[in-house]
Amino acid sequence: MINKALGMVESASEHAPLIDNMLEFCHWFMLVLFVGWTAFFIYMLFRFHKSRQPKAQHLGLRSHASSHIEFMVVLVEAIILLGFAIPLWGKRVNEIPKDAASGDYLTVKVVGQQYFWNFHYAGKDGIFGRQKIENMSATNEMGLDYKDAAAKDDIVAKNEFHIPVNKPVVLEISSKDVIHNVSLQHMRVGQDAIPGMKVPVWFKPVKVGSYELICGQLCGASHSLMKGLLVVDTEEGYKEWIAEMESLNAPAPSAETPAVPAPAAPNHG
Repeated sequence: MINKALGMVESASEHAPLIDNMLEFCHWFMLVLFVGWTAFFIYMLFRFHKSRQPKAQHLGLRSHASSHIEFMVVLVEAIILLGFAIPLWGKRVNEIPKDAASGDYLTVKVVGQQYFWNFHYAGKDGIFGRQKIENMSATNEMGLDYKDAAAKDDIVAKNEFHIPVNKPVVLEISSKDVIHNVSLQHMRVGQDAIPGMKVPVWFKPVKVGSYELICGQLCGASHSLMKGLLVVDTEEGYKEWIAEMESLNAPAPSAETPAVPAPAAPNHG
C-alpha cells in the first residue's frame, strides 16, 4: 500500500514481491521513526520551554531509554541489511543459471555507451561470436569478427531488446566508456555497467509488456536521455522478433568471398 502511494512502478519479475515486501517494511519503519522522533521533538519544545523551566538544569540525562531505542533502531536496520537486502542482491548476481546447453535461460550482453544501449544475442547456435576492439565502428558497435563462424548469426540491437516471458534472463553488463547503470525498475533490477568488467545479473519476467530501461548512474551531459526499452514477449512474439532481427543483422558479404559470375550474354552471331 505505502509503496504504491510513494509512486513505485508495477512489478513484473518473479523475485519482485520479495523486494517489494522488504521496501514496504522499510517505508513503514521509516514512517514510525519519523512520527516518533517528531513527537519527541515537539514534546521537548513544550517540556523545556523557558516559561515552564526558566532556569537550566545541568545534571544531564538520567534515563537510558534513548540509548535502548537507538540500539533497537540500529539492530532493525542491521537485520534488514544483512538478513534481507544483501542476500536478495547476492542471489541476483551470484546464483546465475549455469546450464547453458539446456536452453533453460537466455543470455543477453548489455553494453552501455554515451548515450545509448547495445544488446547482443548469441543467435541460433547459442555461441557468442568473437569480438575485436579494432572492428568496432558505427556499423559494428560490438566489434564482431565475421570471419568467426559463431559471429555470423549473432544479433545486435540498439536501445530496444526483447525477451520471452517466464524464462530466466541473464544480463552480462559492461560499458564502452564511463560507468553507466542498467536500471529496470519494473523488474526490480539495477546493476552498474563498468568499463573493462562484465557484471552479470539475472531475473525472470512474468508479465508480457513494454518496460523502460534507464541509466541509473550520472554519466554525462545527456544522461537523462539515455533510455532504452525492454519488451517482454510471448514465446511466439519473441521468435518473430528474433527472425526479423536475423534478417537485419545478416553480415554483408566479405570482400574475400568470390563474386558469383554473371551469366554470359547469349551469342546471336
